[in-house]
Amino acid sequence: MAAYDYDEPSATHRPASSDAPSQEPGYDPNHVPDSVKSFVVHLYRHIREKNVYEIHQMYETSFQGISERLFKDTPWPSVDAVAHHVDNDHVFCLLYREMWFRHLYARLQPTLKQRIDSWDNYCSLFQVVLHGVVNMQLPNQWLWDMVDEFVYQFQSFCQYRAKMKNKTEQEIALLRQFDQAWNVYGVLNFLQALVEKSAIIQILEHEKEGLEQFTATDGYDYSGGSNVLKVLGYFSMVGLLRVHCLLGDYHTGLKCLQPIDITQQGVYTSVIGSHITTIYHYGFANLMLRRYVEAIREFNKILLYIYKTKQYHQKSPQYEQILKKNEQMYALLAISLSLCPQVKLVEETVNSQLREKYGEKMIRMQRYDDEAFAIYDELFSYACPKFITPSAPSFEEPLVNYNQICDAYRLQLKLFLYEVKQQQLLSGVRTFLKVYSSISLGNLAKYMEVDESKLRTILLTYKHKTHAVDTDGKTISNADVDFYMNDDWVYVVDSKPPKRYGDYFLRQIVKLEGAINDLDRIKLD
Repeated sequence: MAAYDYDEPSATHRPASSDAPSQEPGYDPNHVPDSVKSFVVHLYRHIREKNVYEIHQMYETSFQGISERLFKDTPWPSVDAVAHHVDNDHVFCLLYREMWFRHLYARLQPTLKQRIDSWDNYCSLFQVVLHGVVNMQLPNQWLWDMVDEFVYQFQSFCQYRAKMKNKTEQEIALLRQFDQAWNVYGVLNFLQALVEKSAIIQILEHEKEGLEQFTATDGYDYSGGSNVLKVLGYFSMVGLLRVHCLLGDYHTGLKCLQPIDITQQGVYTSVIGSHITTIYHYGFANLMLRRYVEAIREFNKILLYIYKTKQYHQKSPQYEQILKKNEQMYALLAISLSLCPQVKLVEETVNSQLREKYGEKMIRMQRYDDEAFAIYDELFSYACPKFITPSAPSFEEPLVNYNQICDAYRLQLKLFLYEVKQQQLLSGVRTFLKVYSSISLGNLAKYMEVDESKLRTILLTYKHKTHAVDTDGKTISNADVDFYMNDDWVYVVDSKPPKRYGDYFLRQIVKLEGAINDLDRIKLD
């Protein structure tokens, strides 16, 4: 079995309070440097003034810069230390703690107490958004990061909790006491409540009828209102897709995303992290539901987009994650095309990159021998989400090194490889169907070295495995070669696509113009 790595390294458990981790020597949670004081004062003022541009600049640039300079290996000052600089504003303090914990997760290893405190902070923040009057505008990037981090910390907590072998009695007591912290129902309920309270589904429906403007303004409210609830509700649909994928419930995940038309530009494409996360999980869910054509189409589009735009994100904190997801989606595309050879759906640029990365492996994957299955295992293990088991392990026998997370992964891998093995039958049928326009059942059975009754079963299996049910309940075809039977004859449906010479020549013209521009910049002595 291929290695299955987690995003999070194994935890080192050290007793510490929430805002003052004792494991950081020299860290004083009450010391507020001048740059931090200036940061919180100006950020607070810009939030009160609804100056989205300045908030975005401070959130994206200033916060990262101060973190790199002053808090590379330590947390930021505690919320109690900065609160009096911002009039003890309750909502601002919740936002500050949200950033505080995100920085902690990114730079350090959170303790169990800190994980629980972060859950409490999210509960308080989302309760204010759901039931209070939030009169502010926040950048889409920040609102996306809230949902993204919320789901990540839930995933991280499930992974942490599943490793019982080295837990201390104090940690087990805390897990028992705070058994509702990062509970799967609580996580799903908050995300669903944000979707429902924001009325985002109705807003998107009204937008299609020309009655609302949501996508056109990137979700911002320029009439003096707040964008926070609406955009959080919007991104929560992506969060629900991600959580259900982690749980292995792909159908429900796609249902949650259905109000967003991913064939069009939307608010989800306004933030690169949101765009990639949406398509990665959407494509993976479709792959697991045998909707290979849909998976190939969307992986192709996002990989082409990343190829064209990744140089603009090199200084972004998300750049490494962009590159990682890019590589994982190439692996998923290789799997999809091996199971459903529809190369015509893939752009030449993406196909070239794919051949360079996985060309040799894809050829070997067509053999359906032990080596091929090992490659499928390897690519799936590398590219799949980090599955979780949401239920708590037994606290009665904590020394048993029983890892529920690995069990969740093994189950999904088993289901996937079972599907791959069933495709072995289809590879032989596909080979012959590509050669003939029509052939008798008797001859086809002879060539495949099976009797006619078994051949009929194989052909019915081919029909079943090359068709799937989409989210709307309609049957869709993934077949690159289709056929129908009449009496004892098999007739192949010609599905050769028209060759797109225009696209090819346009791409070559663009390459030539680029080469000419490069030559023009060269100064000869």
